[in-house]
Parts: sequence; C-alpha cells; structure tokens
Amino acid sequence: MIEKIQNIRNSYNHLLFDLTLGVITALLFSAFLYLEHFGITIKLLNTIFGLFALALLLYIPKRAVLAAGFFIGLLWFYWIGYSFKYNGINNMETLITVAFMFIYMLFFGVLALTNSVAIRAVLLFGLTFFEPVDFNWLQPEILFVDSYIGVFKYQFATVLLSLSLVNYIKNPYRYAPLLVLILAFNFNPPIQKNAPLKIKLVATDITQDVKWKRDTLNETLQIIYQEIESATENGYDIVVLPESVFPFFMNESPLVIEHLKTLSYDIAIVAGSLLREENLHYNVTYKFENGNFDVAKKMILVPFGEYIPLPKFAEKFVNDIFFAGASDFKTATKPTDFIIKGIKFRNAICYEATRKEIYEGDVDFVIATSNNAWFYPSIEPTLQKLLIRFYARKNGTTVYHSANWSGTGIIK
Repeated sequence: MIEKIQNIRNSYNHLLFDLTLGVITALLFSAFLYLEHFGITIKLLNTIFGLFALALLLYIPKRAVLAAGFFIGLLWFYWIGYSFKYNGINNMETLITVAFMFIYMLFFGVLALTNSVAIRAVLLFGLTFFEPVDFNWLQPEILFVDSYIGVFKYQFATVLLSLSLVNYIKNPYRYAPLLVLILAFNFNPPIQKNAPLKIKLVATDITQDVKWKRDTLNETLQIIYQEIESATENGYDIVVLPESVFPFFMNESPLVIEHLKTLSYDIAIVAGSLLREENLHYNVTYKFENGNFDVAKKMILVPFGEYIPLPKFAEKFVNDIFFAGASDFKTATKPTDFIIKGIKFRNAICYEATRKEIYEGDVDFVIATSNNAWFYPSIEPTLQKLLIRFYARKNGTTVYHSANWSGTGIIK
C-alpha cells in the first residue's frame, strides 16, 4: 500500500500531494465531530471515516503526517483562544490557535519518525496515553464513540493491528486481516442505568460578557428562581443548574443561601457558584436539600484557564503577565459524591466530566455542570459532549449535564 501511495505521489508535486493527503486525513479524523455538531449521527459513516483516518496515519508519507496533525489541531481546537479575552487578554485567538496546531503537529509527528507501518501503529496506540500540556481532549479512541466499533483500548489496538497487518500479507490474502476488525466491534456495551428520580436539567443562555456584570445580577437571580419554581411545580425531584450560574462567592451571600435552603424543602437543588475561604478561590457546586446544603469543590482544573501547567518558576510569571493573577483556583483532593433522596451522584464541574478520574470507583450517575459561554460560538460543546459520552460508555455511567450556552442533556 505504501508503494501505491508513493507511485501516485511521484506523479505529482510532492509538497502539494503531501499537503492534500494531510488535509484529507484531518478531515476524515474530524468528520464524526462535525457531523455530530450538525445533528448527524450515522454509525456506518463514523466507522468508515474513522478507519480510513487511522489507515492514512499509518501509511501516508512523513510530511503528510505532519500536515494532518497541524490541521487536526485547527479543526479540533480553533476555539481554545476564545476565552482569553474574558481574562483581559485581547487579540490572542489566532496566536493560541496556531500554537495548538503546532502542538498537535508534534503530537502526531512522532508517527513521522518512521515509515514502518507496524511501528507507527505502536506509536499511535501509545499516543492514547499521552496528554499534551495536561489537556486530554484529543483521545484517538473517541473517533468510534458513535460507531460500530467499541471505545476500549483493546478495541483500538485491534483496529490498528488489523489495519497494519494489511501491509505484511501477500496477495491474494492481503486484505484478510481486515476480518480481525470484527473483534473490535461493540457487541457487549456496559449497561447504563437511569436514576430513579425525576431530574430537571436547566439550560441557560447567558453570554460570558454579560454573566459577570453586577448590573445584570438581579435578572440572573430571577431566571434561576423561576427555573427552580417551575421544576417544583412540575413535580421534579431535582433541579440542576449550570456551572457558576450564581456568578459570585455564594458563601458570602447569606440571603441567597437562606432562600435556596427554603426552596429546597420542596425540591433538591444543584447549582454552580464560587467559594472563597481564607483568600483561596474555589469553583464549586452547591447541593441544597431539606433546608441543608453541601459543597463540592472542583478537583481537576482547566489547563491555562484555572491553573498553569508549567514548573513553579514559570507558573507565577505566566499567571501574572497573561492572566492578571486570575488563573489561581484551588482544588479538592478527591471527587465529591452527593446523596440526593437516597441516590448517589458523583459531582463533576465542566472539564472534570471529561476526565477518567471522575468515573473511578462505584459511579452509576454523574451530575455535571458547565459554562460553555467561554467558547461561544464553536464546536467546543459538541466535543465536550462526545468526550463525556466516551467516558460514560466506557464506565457504564449516566451523566446528567446542565450547561450554560449549549450542551444540556442526559449523556449515555
């Protein structure tokens, strides 16, 4: 197969051919994401596109691999820089986007160290364990999250084995190894249960530039209270509101806490806010039930958004120069479980819902809250949803997700 690609390549301008192959590979690698973004979920298409994308990464020329990584970085993460303007850093979108394009060019670039299909397959499998800048939103296995192929690592390894063996079998049985793909099919997915409670997931549409303004706070509170009262009137057991839906340090707002405690006699309330303790800031979820409340602190922070994934000597400098000291949230040391009306829910705040740590242990149900207005308009909520689905299906978990600006729903 490599010889066939090489023969075609020799008939054209090498640079243009490699660039074209790289773009095609990136488009196939990203197809499932954009189809989902536009509400199209076709398992057969996702399966075919995913297999062809991986096959190309195994067989295309080295320079084409670099181009593929470069454009995958663009297609998946062009939105990363959108949030910087809300931290007082303007005109950074293009710079951050280009930086991520180069990061993923290098990420996939390890495949360009060799022309050996077998070694590339091993390296590509190895990439499933690697997270550039502590950011795990490119999981190669996620290509098959809505396909006929499973999302476990052994299934991904089986796919790579099947695709790579084609290069080492002589005719007339060259394509016989593709039959091995059957072993990667998703025949026995984990069972995902539904919580035995009626849960209202609230979706809000508050833009990020408005969300934190003091003069819109009363309007925001009215929206929240109306949602809680509506859920109560419609017989819901729990109402879940998005991350930081209360855009202030709630522990410093006793009137709001008392009002929510009163409302919680009729319905359990789960909502995001902030917490300040001894000048330390936390991103938290509050759970109100029967006049009492508990607080869950976020355990896993967003790289470069809530913490700087750099050595200590560089962390403070970058934080002060580029984030005005804002990227200084503190964390819990372990996940928090809420018991609501006798049912256990693991708490997850935004980025946490896309991390494997949240799903470790006995976790049937997760309540996740997000604020996706940081990245509006973009594919970020779609990628987040697919990643949550990826972890939910791997662990047999059902996720109840409430988000500001796209993403609200039950994910399983």
